[in-house]
Amino acid sequence: MSKDSYLLQVDDLSVSFAEQEIVSGVSFCLEQGKTLAIVGESGSGKSLTALSILQLLPYPHAHHPTGDIIFQGQSLMGKSEKVLEAVRGNKISMIFQEPMTSLNPLHNIEKQIAETLLLHKGLTGKAAQLRIIELLELVGIKNPQSRLNAYPHELSGGQRQRVMIAMALANEPDLLIADEPTTALDATIQKQILRLLKSLQQRLNMGILLITHDLNIVRQFSDHVLVMCKGKQVEYQQTDRLFKSPVDAYTKKLLNAVPTGQMPALIDANVILEAHDINVSFAMKKNFWGKTIQSLQVVKNVSLKIHEGETLALVGESGSGKSTLAQAILQLNESTGQVVYLGKNVQLLAKNDLQALRQQLQIVFQDPYASLSPRMSVQDIIAEGMHVFNHQQKLSDQEISQQVAQVLTKVGLEQSAASRYPHQFSGGQRQRIAIARALILKPKLIVLDEPTSALDRSIQKQIIDLLKALQQELSLSYLFISHDLSVVKAVSHRVLVMKAGEIVEQGVTSQLFAQAKHPYTQELISSTIL
Repeated sequence: MSKDSYLLQVDDLSVSFAEQEIVSGVSFCLEQGKTLAIVGESGSGKSLTALSILQLLPYPHAHHPTGDIIFQGQSLMGKSEKVLEAVRGNKISMIFQEPMTSLNPLHNIEKQIAETLLLHKGLTGKAAQLRIIELLELVGIKNPQSRLNAYPHELSGGQRQRVMIAMALANEPDLLIADEPTTALDATIQKQILRLLKSLQQRLNMGILLITHDLNIVRQFSDHVLVMCKGKQVEYQQTDRLFKSPVDAYTKKLLNAVPTGQMPALIDANVILEAHDINVSFAMKKNFWGKTIQSLQVVKNVSLKIHEGETLALVGESGSGKSTLAQAILQLNESTGQVVYLGKNVQLLAKNDLQALRQQLQIVFQDPYASLSPRMSVQDIIAEGMHVFNHQQKLSDQEISQQVAQVLTKVGLEQSAASRYPHQFSGGQRQRIAIARALILKPKLIVLDEPTSALDRSIQKQIIDLLKALQQELSLSYLFISHDLSVVKAVSHRVLVMKAGEIVEQGVTSQLFAQAKHPYTQELISSTIL
């Protein structure tokens, strides 16, 4: 095939910020109707390469010392905003990695999708609304009409990701750049989204540039693979050939970085926390006096136990109530039922006693970029909790700084990281900072809400090994929320399966994976290559 017939052609692309070269010498081609996957560790330059195609980098601070980007026979390098705006969202669409930071928190879902339909198709009013409902149905949003007025914070992580996909597909682009499009989705929805993208690709003859850390997706979904490491491409092959005969040592390392192992059964471990008949409802509609007249029950009569030194995994589809249940256990939302921690009924504690208890019950959130303050240094982020609870220990600032340095070392970061800010770290490093923030308070139980979902396989394995080592050293208990069953299988002692706010199955991890009884659990397992 001649170069002119490619949908997209990238030749010797380099990206520099000021005088520092971050990406150098990247070259690849993408045919119409085909999929090219770009894989590599966090910080390898995958997203920078993708953003360069749409010229979305912070120019002129960012610049391209070498290279060219040719789309449908026309160079995009250095083109005017008018030319690029006609391409962006119309001929080339992009699904961004972090939907919470990509969606406008001030606008509802309908307005955000309508914007791109108006800009490129001129659709307004009823015609635009019908198209928006069609798109939301297409990406698996249940009762889409009821979600039109929802704001991003009112949706689960997976639902926000599906809204992003709907926006990207709105104008049926020739090229879709998908930056970790299924990161926040459970196995069944992930499978549906990939099938959807594949069917749309065939119907529209659409090219897809797929950035992902999930090698199972790469193997099933892509035609060619580009492997990047530290800003350079180290291998570029047809997918089948790369998986059968990888050439570069780094590629071999990536392919071998699959979560393995099985947690041994706990014997006679003490119960650290019990939850009985937990219910959580959200107000959907209120009358003039503020009284709720319509509510949505998202957690229904859930009971569970967590033992000392145990990892209890909570799995289920996006929107099933996993994170809401965890927040109810930590008393971060209104709920009914009973939570007992080390024999104390948490709901009956006075405000001061509950605050003191929070030192022992910590949480690591799904998105470290959103949960770490960009205005605070790593030192201040990690030490913040120490200052809150310091009235008990009465430590000096120097002693707190020493503890920050120690916990940074414990999570595998340099002590010099304390003086830097979150944006100066990769996704995996930010997640280590979030873990350090929880660890410094010496908790007994940590809620881990999708702690590895945004990480590539090699970094994911490092975080899993870190969590296991910390658990063994400190006798920590984890409530581990995840949609990645391969990770759950490697890290958990027991599993709870949640669907539509209810626990439909639970059991010892090895037994549940070998002999799942509920159809939904069977569907989850069959949707995942373990």
